[in-house]
Amino acid sequence: MKKILLTSWRPAIAIALFICIWEFSTRIFQIETWILPAPTVIVMEMQEVLPAFFPHMVSTIRLVLIGFSIGTTIGIGVATLLHHYDKLRETIYPFLVLSQNIPIIVLAPLLLIWFGLGDTPKIIIIAMTSFFPITVATLSGFQQTDRELIHYMKMMGASKRQLFMKLELPHALPAVFSGIKIAATYSILTGVVAEWLGAQKGIGVFMTLASSSYRTPRVFVAIIITMLLSLSFFALILLLERMFIKWNREEIK
Repeated sequence: MKKILLTSWRPAIAIALFICIWEFSTRIFQIETWILPAPTVIVMEMQEVLPAFFPHMVSTIRLVLIGFSIGTTIGIGVATLLHHYDKLRETIYPFLVLSQNIPIIVLAPLLLIWFGLGDTPKIIIIAMTSFFPITVATLSGFQQTDRELIHYMKMMGASKRQLFMKLELPHALPAVFSGIKIAATYSILTGVVAEWLGAQKGIGVFMTLASSSYRTPRVFVAIIITMLLSLSFFALILLLERMFIKWNREEIK
């Protein structure tokens, strides 16, 4: 904790300096608010719209949590399955890679046609975004288990289940949480983008309405809160990582 405090003052000063330059630049060059609002204008706008913005934020968080949970569960499950069956991994893995080359903007209309205008298409998009990094990271973690330890446990008569639960899974947890942290950050952004495609509530809807009416300060409010949500989600996963991987605490720091 002390180390974090000692190293965090540099980025804090850099952010404060950036905000000051931004504020003074908008005033000196008399930049119109609808083009680039000053930070003070954004703060005042945030105070004004926060009560109306709160339901949109809750809607986005709900979708993200559902989609992220589904993507995480399926990702870890698929990685475990591919780890135990080599031929299945050789067959399926290329399709996993190809699935990430399909742009969301192309896939989204198809999901809207197949599943309608409800929450289902958005949850699927978020789950797909979370699924790939978690699957790849988990599979990589399983494969990086020390071969000598595996050989030793086999010599001791350990079954495949014991080998997996006692050795491979614990050693893969750091890699698993690395994938989860990446997916957690992407899931918030994906949730907002998915709401652009059609929704009644959500940060994406709020942002679309604000940009279409040239209320740029409100767009910045949505951007800032989205960033804060992503950082908060990342911090939550980091906290869970510290709880579950106490034996690896020094590496996590």
